[in-house]
Amino acid sequence: MKRFFEILAVISVIFALFSCNGKKTDEAEQEVQQPKTMQVDDALAKIDAMVGDTVEVEGVCMHLCRHSGRKMFLMGSDDTQILRVESVELGEPFKQECLGHIVYVKGIVREERIDEDYLNEWEKELAGMEQHGEGAEGCGAEKQSRQETANTPEARIADFRAKIAERKAKEGKAYLSFYHIDAVEYEIKG
Repeated sequence: MKRFFEILAVISVIFALFSCNGKKTDEAEQEVQQPKTMQVDDALAKIDAMVGDTVEVEGVCMHLCRHSGRKMFLMGSDDTQILRVESVELGEPFKQECLGHIVYVKGIVREERIDEDYLNEWEKELAGMEQHGEGAEGCGAEKQSRQETANTPEARIADFRAKIAERKAKEGKAYLSFYHIDAVEYEIKG
């Protein structure tokens, strides 16, 4: 009879181990399947590795483009942590009510590259090009998200060229990368 209880105890322990292990696996799978909402600072810190991925981000909407409402800028911990969000995938502009509120965005990370060809084309089109934002200076929020300091288009182009040369010398890459999110859904949180 003592042997029976020993076998029963061993079976109980084995059963307990497998059932606990199963719960941990299910929890781990749920964490992988359900993306976690990132704050703007966290997203910007690793955004280059997430190009093409669907992400969830929250931040304060500090600016909405007045002309089309199709660009929203989310701010993180300070005004150097700014993430551009576009409504291309949504097919409609963002609601003006987003401005000044915490906004949750789910979308696809995109990379825009600025290289010498891009700058040459910009110079050719400068005379007839309709600028986004306040005249030829461009949108302040857009410039802030790219950490630009120049105000005229010519100065902006020269600044980009200098930054491209610096990056090429350091990393061997003859372009600048700017990232944004194409929103597939969004919600005003607070």
